Amino acid sequence: MSFSNTSTGDKPADPYKAANLDEKVTLDQKIEDLTEFISSCKFGMMTTRDSSSGRLVSRCMALAAKESGGIDLLFHTNTESHKTDELKSDPHTNISFLNVSGEWASVSGEASIVTDRALVKKHYNPSLKAWLGDLGDGVHDGGENDPRIGVIRVKANTATYSIVSKNILGRAVEVAQGAVTGKPASVNKLREVSESEIQQWRSSH
Repeated sequence: MSFSNTSTGDKPADPYKAANLDEKVTLDQKIEDLTEFISSCKFGMMTTRDSSSGRLVSRCMALAAKESGGIDLLFHTNTESHKTDELKSDPHTNISFLNVSGEWASVSGEASIVTDRALVKKHYNPSLKAWLGDLGDGVHDGGENDPRIGVIRVKANTATYSIVSKNILGRAVEVAQGAVTGKPASVNKLREVSESEIQQWRSSH
């Protein structure tokens, strides 16, 4: 059962989506454009559920690496932070990305906390020291052997993203015309990646 408070007959109730939904694209192109966009953003907002209150909370995370042909995402974490407790209680998460042009991506998946030192060292960045600090005990120093450093691995289930399909002038014209005529602006490539498509992609990468 879905929410609706209007009847539009044979016309789409969400004309923006109808005008911008890009379905005439191969799976390869769909995933490649998504992973390229994620890499260009570098930072995403990770949403988890607080186990004590049930509320959704988000925080900014720096992308450390990608796996499975770019569809699965890795982030460094301090294993002693609250988000690891939240993900242990409920591994479902969403990672959202946004740039200054209004392009965006939303990746829903399930997260696991990995403390394997080989994986941590493979993607370690010295800048992590600024976030973990040096506790002065010769162990917890923010270095690659600091046991507090772990990796959050997000295995994607589905994804939706929107990238621009026209230059800034073309978008401005579309929006201006839409404001006058009521015709929805066709300015983006709105794409949806299903769970079956992600499974198909992951099986070959």
